[in-house]
Amino acid sequence: MAKESVKARERKRARMVVKYAPKRAELKALGDYSALDKLPRSSSKVRMHNRCQLTGRPKGYMRQFGISRNLFRKFALEGKIPGVTKASW
Repeated sequence: MAKESVKARERKRARMVVKYAPKRAELKALGDYSALDKLPRSSSKVRMHNRCQLTGRPKGYMRQFGISRNLFRKFALEGKIPGVTKASW
């Protein structure tokens, strides 16, 4: 499980991206890169990293469900994810 500070940092980045998105788009359209440099670094969308919403695990992230592969398997076997069944043939 990831440290709480790492998860909090990612949540803060997500808030900053939403907050500065219109301003970043406007500055990019104008081509004003010096003003764009003065905005906070974490307001850039490329600095975000997908993490599991429950554990904060950075690897094995399943975008469709928003959780890591480990939790996905656990929840799928317990029947907590609707429409997902174990394959058998």
